[in-house]
Amino acid sequence: MRIDVFTLTPHAYAWMTEQQPIAGVLGGELELRLFNYRDTTPLRAGQVDDTPYGGGAGMVLRVDVVAAALEAAYGPSPKHRVIALTPQGRPLTQEIVEELAQEDELTLLSSRFEGFDDRIVEHLSNDSISIGPYVLSNGDLAAMVVLDAVGRRLPGALAEGSGELESFSAELDGALEYPHYTRPAEFRGWSVPDILLSGDHAKIESWRREHVR
Repeated sequence: MRIDVFTLTPHAYAWMTEQQPIAGVLGGELELRLFNYRDTTPLRAGQVDDTPYGGGAGMVLRVDVVAAALEAAYGPSPKHRVIALTPQGRPLTQEIVEELAQEDELTLLSSRFEGFDDRIVEHLSNDSISIGPYVLSNGDLAAMVVLDAVGRRLPGALAEGSGELESFSAELDGALEYPHYTRPAEFRGWSVPDILLSGDHAKIESWRREHVR
């Protein structure tokens, strides 16, 4: 799978390439490419944003800047999914993550401050995703969430079997995970449920399915 991220801060992704799960699939199941809008901007002095028509605070990423970046990478019209990361997009769920993980190519468009010229969302992307109904100063945070969520669903990203009963897995019917406990078995009078100490894996499995939340 190839994921392309268009960003103003490509260096911000360096830490992800050194951490699991991305580090485990990078160069194998995942090819990650980072494109800086400033490298292809048609404007002078690396300008990429502008004040919005009608006034208001903040700067908006220009449509011609994003169009130039996409055309430099793909030509006139990308054939794969191009996702604008915006609070107005469809809410990110594990179902959407599983859907995206089946793609051969993805492009993520990030922004900052006041976001995109709306023509980017309407005409230059064919999907839009939100990680929540709130405003971030840097859309790269949203891109990193999508990158991590999709990357961990690729073969080899997780230790064998570790994804089978994790949060939102099919085996848990989309529910959150069951409670976890570790040593010590008793702490300040707070005890681990006896069944988890029993060694009876069938009963433990049944208990876990009963206690998903």
